[in-house]
Amino acid sequence: MTARVLVVDDVLHNVKLLEAKLRSEYFDVLTAMNGIDALEIIEKDQPDIILLDVMMPGMDGFEVCRHVKSNPSTEHIPIIMVTALDQPKDRVMGLEAGADDFLTKPIQDLPLFARVKSLVRLKFLMDELRIRNSTGKAFSDEAGLENSSNIKFDDAKVLLVEDYDRVAKRIIGYLENTVDTIDLDDVSTGSLSTENLGDYDLFVISLSLKEADGLRLSSSIRSNELTRHTPILVIIDEGDNNILIQAMDLGVTDYVTRPIDGNELVARVKSQIRHKRFADYLRGKMKKNMEMAVTDAVTNLYNRHFLDTHLDNIFSAENEKQSHASLLMLDIDHFKIVNDTYGHASGDEVLEEFSKRISSNIRSIDLAARYGGEEFVVVMPETDAEFALFVAERLRRTISNEPFIISGSEEPIKIEVSIGVSIMSDECNTKEKLLSEADKGLYKAKETGRNKVCGISCFDE
Repeated sequence: MTARVLVVDDVLHNVKLLEAKLRSEYFDVLTAMNGIDALEIIEKDQPDIILLDVMMPGMDGFEVCRHVKSNPSTEHIPIIMVTALDQPKDRVMGLEAGADDFLTKPIQDLPLFARVKSLVRLKFLMDELRIRNSTGKAFSDEAGLENSSNIKFDDAKVLLVEDYDRVAKRIIGYLENTVDTIDLDDVSTGSLSTENLGDYDLFVISLSLKEADGLRLSSSIRSNELTRHTPILVIIDEGDNNILIQAMDLGVTDYVTRPIDGNELVARVKSQIRHKRFADYLRGKMKKNMEMAVTDAVTNLYNRHFLDTHLDNIFSAENEKQSHASLLMLDIDHFKIVNDTYGHASGDEVLEEFSKRISSNIRSIDLAARYGGEEFVVVMPETDAEFALFVAERLRRTISNEPFIISGSEEPIKIEVSIGVSIMSDECNTKEKLLSEADKGLYKAKETGRNKVCGISCFDE
């Protein structure tokens, strides 16, 4: 995963050290040595994440953070406060100013990389939701919530997973004036016994459980469709970096260390719930906009009009991630025979099932659309050629390996698909070229036998 990181510190040695660490992990690094310069760079270059020193002359890090988070065009950029201060009150000040995390000097590599990668993943997801929301606005004049600062905490619901009774009571005491509902699961059976997990805004999980593995519980929550987008805050022991890295790799979104500071915990809980509710709002808004004539009636996928607008947004000057996107163009082989043999109603059943198989085999940030007739397009942000070809081949196997059941035939019928793949590049840098290159790959797949995937490598053969 690549990203643009802005490092802000008034000490040149600190800037160079962080720059070297981040470049070793292949991040693109920008630097600034005071708050004024940092705000100019943020406004102009829109970094993906900011590492911000607190103690700077003139405008300190807290003030810079408040400026960034109060600006609708930059408030979505995650900020990690970096300082030599290690008092809980300092972390709370940073979080209340809008920071997403707080690291203390000297910065250890593993927590730094884990946090940066976790927050970058969150930002990429939020960026994609914003792009889709702006696409939907092209079909609606309705105004909406533009940032997360106005999110309300009404009926906020948290599940605490802790089997040490005294600690559980203390945590509940910290949070009882912040959220309406705090349920406790002591995992006495070795697993979660709480029902309706999809109703919660946040999971707070101890990683020192006696009868259960907190990491395994976190993994289970993250892999569940109902809780996939729900933030997870874990409680770990100070200095337990290996556990922290594992937790972040599993998709945990935040952490607090023991001994727990109540004010810091409250600030982190509020931050996570705010992010979650804003993402839920964007998803809900996107869904509502889709209902306004942007979906295909047969397949329930996006229609071509929406696809065109979405591609326009991806290639807009405001979106800097277009260079990492790819596109798949799929065409059902010999579909005319299905219509001629079984009728158009059965053909529609095939299209509907075909669309379901596409949707169930792509990521939540990918976009699938019916391009026309039996032709479909999948747009995948943040992908390279290798991953795009992998997904295309998985889709091909998913379609061809399991016959389709239709009402017009007593026996299931075999359906196959040809797929063309294109990758954005310096040469393939418009939506027209991206579609054209995928169409060339599709034609090549058809020409060389059908039921196959053809991308850039096909034209080198």
